[in-house]
Amino acid sequence: MILIVDDIDANLIALKKTLEVHNLKVETAISGDEALKKILKFDYRLIILDVQMPGMDGFEVAEILAQSNRTKDIPVLFLSASSKDKKYISKGYASGAVDYITKPVDPDLLILKVKSFLKIADQQNELKGIQEMLSKEVEIRKKAQEKLSLEMQQMQFVLESLPQMAFVLSKQGELEYVNHQWFDYSVSATEFPTVHPEDKPIWEKWNVRLQLGKSFNSEIRLHHLESKEYCYFMMKVVPIQPSGFITKWVGTFTDINQQKLVNEQLETLVQKRTKELTIKNEDLELTNHELQQFAWVVSHDLKEPIRKIEMIVKMIKDRFIEKDSLAIDYIDRAVNSARRMRQLIDDLLTYSRLSATANFETTDLNIVVKEVLDDLDSEAHPKQPTITVAPLPTIPGIPSQLRQVFQNLIGNALKFTKPGVPPIISISWKQIAEKSADSQEDSNGKFCKITVNDNGIGFDESLLYKIFIIFQSLNNRQVYEGTGIGLAIAKKIIEKHNGIITAKSTVGEGSSFIIILPL
Repeated sequence: MILIVDDIDANLIALKKTLEVHNLKVETAISGDEALKKILKFDYRLIILDVQMPGMDGFEVAEILAQSNRTKDIPVLFLSASSKDKKYISKGYASGAVDYITKPVDPDLLILKVKSFLKIADQQNELKGIQEMLSKEVEIRKKAQEKLSLEMQQMQFVLESLPQMAFVLSKQGELEYVNHQWFDYSVSATEFPTVHPEDKPIWEKWNVRLQLGKSFNSEIRLHHLESKEYCYFMMKVVPIQPSGFITKWVGTFTDINQQKLVNEQLETLVQKRTKELTIKNEDLELTNHELQQFAWVVSHDLKEPIRKIEMIVKMIKDRFIEKDSLAIDYIDRAVNSARRMRQLIDDLLTYSRLSATANFETTDLNIVVKEVLDDLDSEAHPKQPTITVAPLPTIPGIPSQLRQVFQNLIGNALKFTKPGVPPIISISWKQIAEKSADSQEDSNGKFCKITVNDNGIGFDESLLYKIFIIFQSLNNRQVYEGTGIGLAIAKKIIEKHNGIITAKSTVGEGSSFIIILPL
């Protein structure tokens, strides 16, 4: 916007119309005081100022404008009809005017001058803006440089305090700083330590990472100047990029020589121990095989005389003992003892066979349990049990061994019953997430939780740890027959199937045996 200052209204109107014809925005003032008030409120690109005015003349207004930082750069064009002497023109320029025009004014010349001064004013403002921007940029860069210098000093202090060899590289990878540890392996702050000949390709890999602007991490062997030996180090180099652009690199060599030597010794010991264990395992496999053969032969040899004893005692009872004789009770005890001995030998043989390797196959547990129940013939059982079985899953396993697990669990449920109470047995399952008896049900789980419930005599849960140990029994064997091996066999079979077996119980309220197997 342009401000025209003149005390004659006709001059103001004529000048204003002349400028507005050329699409220039114009404001007017009829005195120096009014002009200064407007200049304080608005920004003007050019001021056309009359020299002779009542009160404050044009020269005084120009001098006041020149003294203010806000207005000193506004171009002032003097326009005078009376003050045409050279001294007035000189005074006009001295007061800060950019030009001095005398009246009458040529409109075309005035417009050319006005447009030129406006263009110059715009260029000056633009240059001023650029200058301010550059000044700010210089200040920012100066502060950044000072901050960077301080950070470098702090970083160097930190690097000096490190036990590792530390160094700083330029953007191109040239050494700029090394700490005092460096000189144990290099004679110069501008040279890298000597590398083991076999590790020289590591430098090539580092150069590739340098070109890509990527951090680098690798084991490397460096030559120690005093001992003349190569020591293992972990080399790590990372870029410094405060504004997204790499300015420097910081690296360390961490001494891992002792650790490396210990690891090599451990590796040698592990290899030696592994070889020894392999030989031991082969010996154990051979011994185990011999034990299985021994158990088979011994069990066969033991069972044969027991069968003969049982048969002979029965013959004595049938042929030589009268029915009402007291000897019959002793004979029956002897027969029962022989039968229990035979059962014990069978169970021991079964337990020993579980160590043998067997191949897993897809096993339908519904078929396994059905075979157990078919052998049981619950309808003909003297205790008349009620047995319910929910549809069971198909899993990888050994059918004959899993059959024995359910046979033992169902057999125990039928054995340990409350007097006068028909046994009720239920078998159910659900899919769970983890191999744990407390795992939550999960339709996508990888394990099955099979539960065998009964309403028998139960047991004290504080003795749970005993029931899966071979030959352990929580009940009077005179009342409840058994060898104490059945649950130990079940536990060994389930563990062989990568599962777990446990139980929950309350005395007098029954038991729940829980089997977790992978699906």
